[in-house]
Amino acid sequence: MSAVTALPSQAPAPRVFKRRSKFERAVSSPRFWRGIAGILAFLALWEFGAWAKAGLGLEIPFFGKLPAPSAVAAAAAEVVVQPGYWWSWVESYKRVLGGFVIAMILGIPFGLALAVNKYFRDVFFPPFEILRPIPPLAWVPASLIFWPTNEMSIIFVTFLGAFFTIVINVLGGARTIDVRYLRAAQSMGATQWHLFSRVILPGTLPSIFTGAAVGMGITWNVVLAAEMVSGGGSQAGGGLGFFIWSSYMGGSMEHIIVGMISIGIAGYLSSALIRVLGERVMPWRRAF
Repeated sequence: MSAVTALPSQAPAPRVFKRRSKFERAVSSPRFWRGIAGILAFLALWEFGAWAKAGLGLEIPFFGKLPAPSAVAAAAAEVVVQPGYWWSWVESYKRVLGGFVIAMILGIPFGLALAVNKYFRDVFFPPFEILRPIPPLAWVPASLIFWPTNEMSIIFVTFLGAFFTIVINVLGGARTIDVRYLRAAQSMGATQWHLFSRVILPGTLPSIFTGAAVGMGITWNVVLAAEMVSGGGSQAGGGLGFFIWSSYMGGSMEHIIVGMISIGIAGYLSSALIRVLGERVMPWRRAF
């Protein structure tokens, strides 16, 4: 009887899964393609509305009064090769970042002080609440008088647009921290500084970044109107707001829409930067 030698079975090699990047996950998501389909449908309706007015004499509400997307794309191709257009981006970004950074530097400690100190809150919160409802654009005439240059006036108005939003979000975030966390830290011998640095400040970070994101959006709204009102002497020096205003004065609707889209892209990039910084500072929120 011959012996049969059995070969040991080979275990299958473990499959190695490569971690996909955020871009790959976004592109493979049905939600991404639904968004693309929505944008294409909007552009198709817009193009049809412009064509119907020119070719059929049929004016579709809203779309019939706009130039076709193809005409806007042609105007954009003409504008993006001009250095003055990109200098408008630079000028607007300088003003937005200048006002926003000052608002963050002053707004975060001011909001935290309002939250943690009762006496400070009793003194400074009433005048803060009186000034907060005043629209930033209402400050434009006064700021042109207060400050020696248009540049400082625009930065000041931009600062106001972000400051009040940041303070309110910081104050609300710090005041909603569960008091049990504070008592637990105190029971373990935490000092006032440890309470602030280990409990209050980390607990307020989500509200800080929420206020920063909302405030950034408001600064772009404000800087656009402030540049339109104060101007800049030239398209290159006046920013995107003055670019839109000069396009309006020149009767070029295509260039107006190019400027509006530019503002939207600039605001999106600014908010995306804040979101990236938030994920870096608060890695525990990446799962949400």
